[in-house]
Amino acid sequence: MKFPGKKKDKIQELIDTVDACSLVELEGVPLFEKLSDNATFLQHLFSDCSDFVIREFKQKNSVHAIAVFVDGLINTSEVNQALKALMVLEDGDENIQVIEEALLPISQVTRVKDYKKLLQAVLSGDTGILVDGNSEALTLGIRGAEMRSVNEPEGEAVIRGPREGFIENIRTNTSMLRRKLKTPRLKMKSLVIGRETNTNVVVSYLEGIADPSLVEEVSQRIGKIDIDSVLESGYIEELIQDSILSPFPQVMYSERPDTIAGALLEGRVAIFVDGTPMVLIVPATFWMMMQANEDYYERFQMSTLVRWLRYLFLLVSLLTPGIYVAITTFHQQMIPTTLFLSIAAARASIPFPAIVEALLMEVAFEALREAGIRLPKTVGQAVSILGALVVGQAAVQAGIVSAPMVIVVSITGIASFTIPHFNAAIALRMLRFPIMIAASILGIYGILVLLLIIIGHMANLRSFGVPYLAPVAPLSAGDLKDILLRSPWAALNKRPSFMGVQNARRMDVGFSKQLVRDEGQKGVPGNNSQPDEEGRS
Repeated sequence: MKFPGKKKDKIQELIDTVDACSLVELEGVPLFEKLSDNATFLQHLFSDCSDFVIREFKQKNSVHAIAVFVDGLINTSEVNQALKALMVLEDGDENIQVIEEALLPISQVTRVKDYKKLLQAVLSGDTGILVDGNSEALTLGIRGAEMRSVNEPEGEAVIRGPREGFIENIRTNTSMLRRKLKTPRLKMKSLVIGRETNTNVVVSYLEGIADPSLVEEVSQRIGKIDIDSVLESGYIEELIQDSILSPFPQVMYSERPDTIAGALLEGRVAIFVDGTPMVLIVPATFWMMMQANEDYYERFQMSTLVRWLRYLFLLVSLLTPGIYVAITTFHQQMIPTTLFLSIAAARASIPFPAIVEALLMEVAFEALREAGIRLPKTVGQAVSILGALVVGQAAVQAGIVSAPMVIVVSITGIASFTIPHFNAAIALRMLRFPIMIAASILGIYGILVLLLIIIGHMANLRSFGVPYLAPVAPLSAGDLKDILLRSPWAALNKRPSFMGVQNARRMDVGFSKQLVRDEGQKGVPGNNSQPDEEGRS
């Protein structure tokens, strides 16, 4: 962009040297004191941007000013109120500090001195105010973009517990967490990631509980990310995890504020990403993937039973197809004769070996499950259910697969749904296939060898320095109260020691011990009450 009739000045130099495609180029570039220079430069940067508005207005004392904002991201009525207040300035009130401190009826006002900070705020929904004769600008926090309402998360539904879930707006999400943890010790460090998206990221933790070295490590890993875009928290999850090639998730995510609050109270760190309801939790362990937030809302006996069922069906989901292939191929003597004859009769007309039969059915089941997720909700569920029934029945009648194999695959699919976290279920679904192949080559011995390899890999895995199998490996006996069992709250009076927390004590158990010692006051209500003047208690 050239300026005919003018000598090449500092604005033209800036335009020639700055790449308008990235705000990184504007870091440290100061605002001009002359308003026309700022307007010219902004018009160049946002040429052909119909949604970027530069609103010129004149104040009462003939001082010129401009308001810059993105149409659709602001609260129009509040912007109008702010401009109305600025248009009645008296002489001497054009100083940016006076405007900030005394004249604007806005609660969130920030002074900025360079173009990067100004445009980051404006492109995030703030309104920028530039006044002639000032080398600083104001950003007004009066955002008003349309957003989804808060409702119950579909992926983490509960019978008992809060029914609210995060949405795509990062400030709404942090406020929901703040309502759970009403303490000044809840800290939120703000970062901006992505050369083109300039995505707002917030690292949240509880000061005095979380290990400072863990917080510093998380902030450093995120700060070193140099990528053009961050459109979802999955970008950051993959870039900061310890082992990229491992199938096991080393970063947990959730869209429930109570789950995030519980993780912070254990000394973990949460990562909010603007534009997604999924909040990351680090460090993560394998046992976290088998726990649901509802475990802590129900009585401990019921929660413990449900956890045992999850671990049982984890083994069923992972091993059942492989064990079926191994037994029918190599170890027929391991099953009762009557059952063996029944399976043999069902497979008599099947032209494929057991491994091919298992792979066909597993791939078909995974395809039906994926189709059910991607289709519209009104038809997706019906397609997944009817498709499984029709395909399974037709395959059996056509003699492509046997009825026992359909039963095995169905049980395996149902078992995988009992795992609370989707990313952990995906890892087990992937590992199911190499286990079936190992079973077809070496039988039960192949399954055992592959299981040892998987367990060894998990024992060697780390998530931000925390062993993936902690507190089982390495063993921490005091932390086993919340792994296979969900002990009563009176027994969970300390935070996990393997997290290196600063304050290990979670609660005072004196009252619980007193109840046990007094046998619950022997069921007599008001046992500790004092009698009144008439002798009534």
